[in-house]
Amino acid sequence: MSPRLPALAALLALALPIPTQAQPLDLSGGGPVEVTATDGIEWRQNEQVVVARGNAKAVREGVTVDAARLIARYRPRAGNRPAEGAGGGDSPLSGGEIWRLEAEGNVRISSATDTAKGDRAVYDMDQAVMVLTGRDLSLTTPNDTITARDSLEYWSARRMAVARGAAKVVTGDNRQITADTLVGYFLEQAPAVQPAAARPPAPGAPAGSAPRRVPGEGSKLDRVEVFGNVEIRTEAEVVRGDRAVYSPVSGMARVLGNVRITRGQNQLQGQEAIVNLRTGVSRLVSAPGGRVQGLVLPSSGGENAPAAGRPAPNPAPAQAPAGGGRAR
Repeated sequence: MSPRLPALAALLALALPIPTQAQPLDLSGGGPVEVTATDGIEWRQNEQVVVARGNAKAVREGVTVDAARLIARYRPRAGNRPAEGAGGGDSPLSGGEIWRLEAEGNVRISSATDTAKGDRAVYDMDQAVMVLTGRDLSLTTPNDTITARDSLEYWSARRMAVARGAAKVVTGDNRQITADTLVGYFLEQAPAVQPAAARPPAPGAPAGSAPRRVPGEGSKLDRVEVFGNVEIRTEAEVVRGDRAVYSPVSGMARVLGNVRITRGQNQLQGQEAIVNLRTGVSRLVSAPGGRVQGLVLPSSGGENAPAAGRPAPNPAPAQAPAGGGRAR
């Protein structure tokens, strides 16, 4: 028989491991946990499982898990023996520890600043990793949003997120990077937002216009590595390649392999490009040690072409000269 428990807060508080280092969505730490559910909480002693059903919610030190159902799997804690009179063998009340937490149905994991969503979530306490699957997968921080189609992993101890399948990161200033697989590395603290008076004006902006926000301000992302069908979109151009590394802090991206820079009807091709999202300048380079093959400068209106050697409008790609220099 599976007895129902009126409350689970004390039970889970004893079951969670001792914390190592607090993280935004880290559920592997210790501390009291309060679990509530509208349809009851069930303790299956033989299976070493605790199940909460109906608007289930678990809260631990500012991290909240909301789902239709929560499943906590526990095991005996090393070195502990069952308490006398506990009955039913090892359990959370007799020195056990939760090693796996599962959430099903409209899952939402949130803290004061970050939110992750999906249909199903599994959190492995030993590895401190959460895996989200289902539809509309997302991980949102104050300045960046990561989405995926197949799965979204969050490694709290490593401060890392992995998005698989149609992965995308959208920055606070609407820069977009998409790829088959995306790996984001987070900072412990986001860089401070620069005062408006100290911000540079947008390139080509009229005198007296409001200065634009610098990419990376307030972002918790340290760098983003993307692989397969990479696409970086800015206000003026699209850069594609096989793989790339982007730093929201510096605003720089390095794109490698079958690189194509498209601005309006003009396209430059090569094997490597450096994209400065702060200035809007993309620089196409040749093999390591080679000369610059092409340079795309920001412009306004429909005249989107390099400043020197403007190519005639043509849907065909504008091939950079083999010997280096500006595109002609």
